[in-house]
Amino acid sequence: MKQYHYAEQDFSNKQAAQASLMRLLEPLKQFYSPSGARVDLGVTSAHYENNSIPMEAFARPLWGLVPFWAGGGQEQEFEDLYRRGLSAGPDPNHPDYWHTCRDYDQKFCEMAAISYGILLTPEKVWEPLSEKAKGNLVEWLWEINRSECCACNWQWFAIITNLALKSVGRPYSRERMESGLAMMEDYYDAGGWYKDGNGGEKDYYNPFVMVTYGLFYAKFIEQEEPERCARFRERARQFARDYLYWFAGNGASIAYGRSMTYRFAQCAFFSFALLCGEEVLPLPVMKGVLCRHLAWWLNQPIYDNAGVLTIGYAYPNLQMSESYNAPGSPYWALKGFAFLALPDGHPFWSAECAPLPELERCKYLPHANQVVQRGNDNVVALVPGRTELDDHSHTVEKYCKFAYSSKFGFSISRSPYTLAQSAPDSMLCFQVGGLFYVKTVVEPGYTVGDAGLSYRWSPLPGIRVWTRIIPIETGHIREHTVQSNVECTAYDCGFAVNADDRLESIRSAVGSTAEARCGEDFCAVSSMGENGVGEVLLPDPNTSLMFPKTAIPMVAYQIRIGIQTIRTQVDYFPEGEG
Repeated sequence: MKQYHYAEQDFSNKQAAQASLMRLLEPLKQFYSPSGARVDLGVTSAHYENNSIPMEAFARPLWGLVPFWAGGGQEQEFEDLYRRGLSAGPDPNHPDYWHTCRDYDQKFCEMAAISYGILLTPEKVWEPLSEKAKGNLVEWLWEINRSECCACNWQWFAIITNLALKSVGRPYSRERMESGLAMMEDYYDAGGWYKDGNGGEKDYYNPFVMVTYGLFYAKFIEQEEPERCARFRERARQFARDYLYWFAGNGASIAYGRSMTYRFAQCAFFSFALLCGEEVLPLPVMKGVLCRHLAWWLNQPIYDNAGVLTIGYAYPNLQMSESYNAPGSPYWALKGFAFLALPDGHPFWSAECAPLPELERCKYLPHANQVVQRGNDNVVALVPGRTELDDHSHTVEKYCKFAYSSKFGFSISRSPYTLAQSAPDSMLCFQVGGLFYVKTVVEPGYTVGDAGLSYRWSPLPGIRVWTRIIPIETGHIREHTVQSNVECTAYDCGFAVNADDRLESIRSAVGSTAEARCGEDFCAVSSMGENGVGEVLLPDPNTSLMFPKTAIPMVAYQIRIGIQTIRTQVDYFPEGEG
């Protein structure tokens, strides 16, 4: 497999950072249609129309190209491709026409990328178009005002699209902008954090869109709306103080929630903050986070043999994908390159890549609703889970485990029919009647605080659990009080550790303890009573986001009818590190 290798210093100066972006984009050129308006990267599908898939793949490279151009980058072939594509795609008489839109159309997401270009680099994305092409593009972008947008982060797509139309003196909908901005205020919670819609989670859609687009909006309309824009900027500063805790010293960040295939869009917030003139943290700190994060990601095996980004996380993996992930979807990651728009003389380019500042080893983030633990190169978030599920793929695995890690990621279940297929890392899994059941939702009234987490849940009728998660220096302790109407077996599982058979690894189960180790990375689980038996599970391959093969240490408990308490210690930080 063709692989590219990067180093931290490749992002510390502008020319090298531009070159890194071009290495990501160069493999795409062979897949553009002759008109430039469509990019065919594969045959896998998504829940939206197949005709929208190559349009998405056309639009998303703009998240990298636009700041590249804005910062003075020169690449004539891409300029020509996008001039032709932006002329052909919105033309209803062209064979590559992008078609009109319906309610909740995927193309609304892609309009934001085109609008990004109109706002930031009109000389590349707007001005080269003929008057006829400009009219067609305006008419096509107006589709977002004729249709419903999802009541979540999507509202920002309508806001930014109308802002772009306004910026070039074309008709725009102030009403649509204001309705979307009102919804953003409705979704805002506190401390810089938004919910992703009413009932939505506080996850990566904050740095992907919610907080980030607020800054971008402020960049262009601050003179007209100083009070609103001041709020967006203050929220970004507050958010940054919490969000920094999600990043490990080696550049990785916590794998948590949906849309993990957007990878290094995880650093988009810091990149856009720089673009928008908001130093949410000291400049050397922001540069260090960006450089290490991009270097970490681009050194993972995330490409196919042509050098194209794949669906997956730390390796290609369709198992973890959402229904809205098409072959071009991963290029949303290019939002992380917004900093390329900074001019040559910006102090960013001469600043050092500073290490992370001294951060608390265990930090309660009340507005994120989690407790974050930090080791040297591992960050772990202890979370309560959700009180209700949504219709996104694998919601249980992405939000409802006990803990999420930057080093170990999390696993996706294949089925509930065997323990190996279930792959229940960081979960208490009950075997009842030949099937395996885990926590799906928690009951309202859970608590999260400095002392840990406490919540009640039920894996299936007849079993109810009260769980306490207590952070300790080496990991955490789980205390489960189980009320059961059936006799069964429960498996209290640790993280899924790399089990690549080409690497030296250790897997052991002795008495009430089990451990999986690969190099210096390890997870160990131990029963704190006399009623547990240590075991190591080898789950189905490709269930983990991080490693194609894994081993999960766990403790098996025999659950009696009635009420009993089981306690498990889970260790993943070496002594003195966590």
